[in-house]
Amino acid sequence: MDLFAGAGGFSLGIEQAGFDVLVAVEYDPIHACTYSFNFPLTQVLCADISNVTGEIIRQAAYHSWFAHREGDAGNLNESWDGKIDLVFGGPPCQGFSIMGKRDLEDDRNNLIFHFYRLVMELDPRYFVMENVPGMNAGEHRNLLSQLISKFEAAGYYVQKEILNAANFGVPQKRRRLFLIGVRDASSRCLVPSIQYPAPTVRDAITDLPDIDDFPELKTSDEVLLSRSQLLSLNKKSSPYVKMLRFHPNIRDLVPGTQYRKTNPPSPIQNFSYRRLWNPRLLTSSMQTQHQESSKIRFAKTLAGELEAISRLRRLNIEGLCHTLRAGTDYSRGSHTSPRPIHPVLARVISVREAARLHSFPDWFRFHQTKWHGFRQVGNAVPPLLAQAIGEKLITALKIVPLVPQKFLELGNTQLLRFTLSTARNYWEVGKK
Repeated sequence: MDLFAGAGGFSLGIEQAGFDVLVAVEYDPIHACTYSFNFPLTQVLCADISNVTGEIIRQAAYHSWFAHREGDAGNLNESWDGKIDLVFGGPPCQGFSIMGKRDLEDDRNNLIFHFYRLVMELDPRYFVMENVPGMNAGEHRNLLSQLISKFEAAGYYVQKEILNAANFGVPQKRRRLFLIGVRDASSRCLVPSIQYPAPTVRDAITDLPDIDDFPELKTSDEVLLSRSQLLSLNKKSSPYVKMLRFHPNIRDLVPGTQYRKTNPPSPIQNFSYRRLWNPRLLTSSMQTQHQESSKIRFAKTLAGELEAISRLRRLNIEGLCHTLRAGTDYSRGSHTSPRPIHPVLARVISVREAARLHSFPDWFRFHQTKWHGFRQVGNAVPPLLAQAIGEKLITALKIVPLVPQKFLELGNTQLLRFTLSTARNYWEVGKK
């Protein structure tokens, strides 16, 4: 169960580790639509977490369990006893972030205790909570200590660790705090160790064509590549990119055939559902229209340096991306989404390029509006980092996961185009 789902980065990594995510709770209707598009079997609850009960989640989970059975999940039993292996989520972190005001009175700080409440009501074997390292600093440390004490009093053994996504195959320096709890105190080694080096920015994005070469991307976030362009992309792809793009050609899928040997060419085993998608379709790539003066300034900015006027940092092609930030949303009175400057081109990166730097696969799509798309990437737990945590818990559960044999169709692309008002109507938010 994912309690603060966003667009689904945490869920995807947990699914890649071998779990079936039955329920996702997300307050923002735009994010909930994007999640629903990418996870067609998961029951999405678009709701304020303070109004959600464990019973509501359980009822949704039973509906989702049957959908997963029909989807041929390899890791679900023929019958479900209602016990939950894992509850996870990352409560909104702006109240704790060192990049913001770190306001003790921020209402969002209370969401960590709703996470605690729902863990108590759902009684999972394990829980994982993610937040910014600032939660473990200053006066906020008292809130964190209170939270850990409440979990321990309820019978959970809790480990606290700050992990850097760059230590788990993500081409981004991104430190995050994790609380990992378990009912069985004999399972005391819950934090994943450093597994593999991070690819560079070059490895992650330089195979992608320049979006400014496609006039269609001025008004759309997708374009169909020619076969020669696709061949060029594939020839330039690093092992990291091949892992994110790997998928059998759709025309080669034969009904009734078992595709168990379709794991990516990487030491990272992937137990997620294979999504049906068109590898020729370049998505989440709408252009940003810069003034000529901005392009000149961007071109003069050195790798790793801040551009003086925009205060945007240029990526170092041979290094790692700095932490991608979500910016602020409409509830805070402004719309900001800080975007790095491309390492070799005089423009900011696209949403797809940001997704690559976050370890999202190329089939995963985001809202077509750039501001929403960047916010969805910046808020997410990098899937490869989430997968490393999930793998540790799968091992502790003594489960040997299987690769699901069926392929999933993604949702209706209209879900990625809704305005806030139409998304609210879709989820019937605020209606009785």
